[in-house]
Amino acid sequence: MAKRKSLAADPELDSDGEDASERSLVDVDFDFFDPHPDVDYLALKRLATQLFQADAELLHVNDLADLILSQPLVGTTVKCDGRESDPYAVLTVLNMHLHQNKPSIKAVTEYALAKASADPAFHGTLQALLNPASSSHVGFVFSERLINMPVQVMPHMYRMLADEIQWALDDNEPYNFSHLLLISRIYRLTPEEEAELQGPAPRSKRQKQVTSQQSTSGGVHPFHPEDEHIQKLALHSLDYNFTSTQPRGENAFGLDMGGRMMLIPATRLRDLVAVLQQIYAPPT
Repeated sequence: MAKRKSLAADPELDSDGEDASERSLVDVDFDFFDPHPDVDYLALKRLATQLFQADAELLHVNDLADLILSQPLVGTTVKCDGRESDPYAVLTVLNMHLHQNKPSIKAVTEYALAKASADPAFHGTLQALLNPASSSHVGFVFSERLINMPVQVMPHMYRMLADEIQWALDDNEPYNFSHLLLISRIYRLTPEEEAELQGPAPRSKRQKQVTSQQSTSGGVHPFHPEDEHIQKLALHSLDYNFTSTQPRGENAFGLDMGGRMMLIPATRLRDLVAVLQQIYAPPT
């Protein structure tokens, strides 16, 4: 049975320049479901392609979607139109040791090690953990959602993931992870782009705000707000460029995008749930 939550979400500003005082709250019902092998394949493949962007073809997203659907009792999808509709978000975890010979997990392992090579400490830790002879098992956390999905769905999804991992362990299923590896997305903004996002404040004031933000973020921002809090719990975190991305010209349209890898101890998953529940509690 689905667990229904009603969340109030701010709609985006429309093209006529409606300001914040004119925004209204819209009640949307979200249903949380187990992954559905008969329905979710194409949507999961699209979400995987969205996550990995230009590098998706390197990571066997077809096999990844199949693998997610092969373990329907661990992981959650979010839908708005019933169980037979496409998911708008997904969160699950895959055992990288158990599935090391699957094309997708083999590719994710090689990809993660290649990207981590820019950080010797991260690479060394990851290489030891992902060694086939290692007694440690790493869980690859697959988390992605459509751009219009509110972050308020994430505390509930992460809580259910933590619960489902524990239930699986109670049944002697192979979910005894030492660490969790998360791959997410970032985007980079120039100072000029940062200033544009500040709105109609006087230029001098805007520039001061941008300078302050640039000094703390380096112009790098996560696509998913919860990543900032995951990063605080991480043993290692690394931002990287996509392998297949073409250089972005000065006058190019669209965002300058990249990836972010984070490795957290599996024991911190409940801590993450508590933080997300506090910060992103649904409006009442």
